[in-house]
Amino acid sequence: MTVGDNEKELFARMREQYDYLPYPESEIHLFPSSLEQLYIHSLVTPYYLRYQAVINTADKIILDAGCGSGMQALALAAANPGAKIIGVDLSEKSIELARQRFDYHQIPNAEFYAISLEDISSLGYQYDLINCDEVLYLLPDPGETLKLFQSILSPHGIIRANLHSYHQRREYYRVQELLKFIGIADEESVETALFLTKETVEHLKDDTRMRIFYQDYADNKLQVTGSQSKEKMLDEWIFMNYLLRGDQGYTIPELFAFIENADLDFLSMVNWRHWNLLDLFRDQQNLPLFWQLSLESASDMEKLHIYELLNPVHRLLDFWCIQPSEQSYPLSPVTWDAANWEKCVVHLHPVLKQESIQQQVLRACNNRESLNFSQYIKLNTLNPVIVDCEWLACLISLWDCPQTFPTLLDRWLKIQPLSLTSLAPKSLEQGAQELQELLSKLEFFTFLLLELESH
Repeated sequence: MTVGDNEKELFARMREQYDYLPYPESEIHLFPSSLEQLYIHSLVTPYYLRYQAVINTADKIILDAGCGSGMQALALAAANPGAKIIGVDLSEKSIELARQRFDYHQIPNAEFYAISLEDISSLGYQYDLINCDEVLYLLPDPGETLKLFQSILSPHGIIRANLHSYHQRREYYRVQELLKFIGIADEESVETALFLTKETVEHLKDDTRMRIFYQDYADNKLQVTGSQSKEKMLDEWIFMNYLLRGDQGYTIPELFAFIENADLDFLSMVNWRHWNLLDLFRDQQNLPLFWQLSLESASDMEKLHIYELLNPVHRLLDFWCIQPSEQSYPLSPVTWDAANWEKCVVHLHPVLKQESIQQQVLRACNNRESLNFSQYIKLNTLNPVIVDCEWLACLISLWDCPQTFPTLLDRWLKIQPLSLTSLAPKSLEQGAQELQELLSKLEFFTFLLLELESH
């Protein structure tokens, strides 16, 4: 991967921008608390989707490519206990903040380097997870960067990266074109470019498209947190949308072409549940004949592309990809036979193993109340996932350690031994079927992870 003079100039200007305004400029003492954020950054999540196995993250090596000020690197450390974190970024100031952040939280197993992505190979590591968040779309050739990642990825490693969606961000790209055309975007001083952009917005009529988007963020979407002022956050928003140097938008077919050319395989969109094409139709069971026939033969790429053309709501084309493998994908638990279920070990997703959640489950059991599991991780659901108190009582031991299917079945038949309609004792087969249905439902949303025990 070689860099030409034009690209060197671009990288220099990007470095200047992030030295002026490190991203994210969150306070050092803040620690990732969002379970959804931990879920995304956990190697367990995509590894399970591919291999239906629960990986131990201890001693794994994780790269945060374009780590900025280290907030996401901190999330990677929190979500992957025992893993070694390697962070790289162009901006020396950002790397300095990342080191301070890890020192403050006393996380020693991390290294940070102020280098360009092209120099990552010189570090000599092979990575189990490469996280490249909000970076690829700033680079001249995302495909070449994915090729680089492929060369340093372990055989069972996973890459999480994203591109800006061209269709979702059309309005911003039009403004970026304007600022380039009139010369504001080419100002040597980042501070001057910011001043001129704000001055432009302030003098526009309220119904001008450029001002509408700015005002909508200022009035409806801006949330001031910590010591950050509203003005500071508005400046950051202008940088990230109107003055973001190198910013480009891409389509689903372009994303898949990058992955294929890098000799990688597409695994899944990170928020895959929100890319389901059928969810855009009023009645999924009564589609027009044309759509029924078309979707039966459509590939993953084609379905995702159609979704975005119909409903371009996702700013990021956020995806996981993996090394090519002849290993087949495991069968879904809904297809398992009784012998498979006998070998099943049930795990709670690690990010849910919080004492606060355990206490909520216990309280719901004691009060005979249901609990909405989707309140903890909304990314993989569209509607509430309600679990009633009897089932919560059956699953409560998962907060202590994984359980075998026979162990949970024994517990379930003690909690509810009788059929609610006939009041006759439940057979082993009837109880097993009930338990299988619940576990399969919660596994679909990856709240539970079902692993076949090898003998």
